[in-house]
Amino acid sequence: MVRDQKVGGSNPPSPTKFCFARLWRAGKIWSDNKKLTVESKIRKTIKDLPKIERPREKLIQYGPGKLSNSELLAILLRSGKKGENVVELANKVLRKFSKDELPNLTFNDLKDYPGLGPAKACEIIACFELGKRLLKGKVAGLYLKPEDVWRELKDIREHKKEHFVIFYLDSRNQEIKREIISVGSLNANLVHPREVFEPAVKNLAAQVILAHNHPSGNPEPSEDDLELNKRLTEAGKILGIEVIDHIIIGRSGYLSFKERGLMG
Repeated sequence: MVRDQKVGGSNPPSPTKFCFARLWRAGKIWSDNKKLTVESKIRKTIKDLPKIERPREKLIQYGPGKLSNSELLAILLRSGKKGENVVELANKVLRKFSKDELPNLTFNDLKDYPGLGPAKACEIIACFELGKRLLKGKVAGLYLKPEDVWRELKDIREHKKEHFVIFYLDSRNQEIKREIISVGSLNANLVHPREVFEPAVKNLAAQVILAHNHPSGNPEPSEDDLELNKRLTEAGKILGIEVIDHIIIGRSGYLSFKERGLMG
């Protein structure tokens, strides 16, 4: 009796062996992925970030104003915890405690938070306490209308020479800095946009108010005033720093370019 010839070589695997092979392969893939995930977490430190994204290097390059709250806190904390870099830890702390709560937290509030401990808790508390002491009694000027500027510059109303003053403001119209740019006869050639906007860039101002006095006491703008205002307003647009008003200070009143519709 002749046995049937097998076509295709060896016998196909049994259903049991086939299922076992598929399960083994799936298990190996899961294991490899798990291993990669664990390894990536182990490598997830601040040093793995590009240098330009590291908070300390970013502060050195661009200044503190360009850092987020979590990046500033990360510099203070200095290190994260296992599987979590310092920026991620800072993010979690800021999500846990609101911006109103954080400056007033106690040592006991912070010391047991995962990833902080006594040392970091002390650093956070000391930082906020120092800030409170340095800023105690300091109130930023708020300029919402031309009259606010006129009252603030009462000391130059009677001056015999023109004083050109810049108010550097944040996005909420609060004063960051004030600077006298020029003293003397005012014209477009004496006041250069660089002198006006260099401090604005340095102090991260979002907007500026221009102001100067007229020794004659009459706040009506001259041709030089109009030309200078146009030049500085255009320069501000290029830099992304808005000139929100130009105010001429007289002895008994003022003129607002914005109210007069002269801002262009």
